[in-house]
Amino acid sequence: MSAAADFLLFPDLASRALGGSVSAANDELFAQRENLIKPTAPFFDPSEFGHKGKVYDGWETRRRRDDGHDWALVRLGAAGVVHGVVVDTAFFRGNYPPFVSVEAASVEGYPSAEELSTAQWHTIVEKSPADGDTANLYPVTDTRRWTHVRLSIYPDGGVARLRVHGEVVPDPRFLTGTVDLLAAEHGGRLVECSDAFYASPANIILPGRARNMGEGWENSRRRGGGNDHATFALAVAGVPRHVEVDTSYYVGNAPGWVRLSTVDDRVADVADPSAWAEVLPRTAVQPDTRHLFLLDGAPAATHLRLDVYPDGGLSRLRLFGDPDERGRADARAAWWDALPAEHRALLAEQAPA
Repeated sequence: MSAAADFLLFPDLASRALGGSVSAANDELFAQRENLIKPTAPFFDPSEFGHKGKVYDGWETRRRRDDGHDWALVRLGAAGVVHGVVVDTAFFRGNYPPFVSVEAASVEGYPSAEELSTAQWHTIVEKSPADGDTANLYPVTDTRRWTHVRLSIYPDGGVARLRVHGEVVPDPRFLTGTVDLLAAEHGGRLVECSDAFYASPANIILPGRARNMGEGWENSRRRGGGNDHATFALAVAGVPRHVEVDTSYYVGNAPGWVRLSTVDDRVADVADPSAWAEVLPRTAVQPDTRHLFLLDGAPAATHLRLDVYPDGGLSRLRLFGDPDERGRADARAAWWDALPAEHRALLAEQAPA
């Protein structure tokens, strides 16, 4: 992977799988705006036509006869720092936009599309050339935290998918009490894994229940010794209390056993195997079952390692616990430092005297 494409390693903050939505678009005559953030790859059926013409799995506007341009407004499923944007024009060959740009905004609460028209927007991708039937990659160097992005296409045309890759920066006001320390929507992320042949373990920390086997982690069948594993960075440092290991939909390919270990990188070296503490010993699990296990006496942690024996798939993994004082302080500092100046000013005005 080239340095310019390194941002693809980060989660897609706009994805419907993470809770994103396309709030508005100025035009969607040929293909609906909601297609932009579908987590699946775009498809194309050359024989499929509708009353308005060729059916595309993407967002497509009508041909413009003026000097304007088209746009779509996306609320990120998880607010964060954007490291790169993909404007994928797959299957749009004679009807793609020759130029695109992306702006971002940081707003409080849940404003309507009309209210967002008065937000302060910042350009994170300057007006840039785009190619047809291509995943166009645009690295972003801005380090501020955003809640919304606006894709502009010049002058019109079709885009199959919009991917907004970056780091989740959670709002620390909601990291109180017992929370899922591992959740992707809070900033948990996959660090490494032994095998992701069928699907990545990054899927198992996404919101909601998996709807089928394709929405979890499935590795290939192991024919030698050893076992498969995945390591995650927690969203916020804290003390785990209980864990959910969900093998739903994995009927003939669930693991036989699982094991969980944690480490606190604030006081130990993640690369040192002896620094890891076993919080759930190797335990038998059942196929197609949602398991709950108490983690009595587990220490504070920043990382979690899941071992499955010898291989097999999971739908979801949840690690419920309490953020510790330092973890909350670090989360608050990261959030505050990443807010654009106008958002910080608003919060300062709203703070009690």
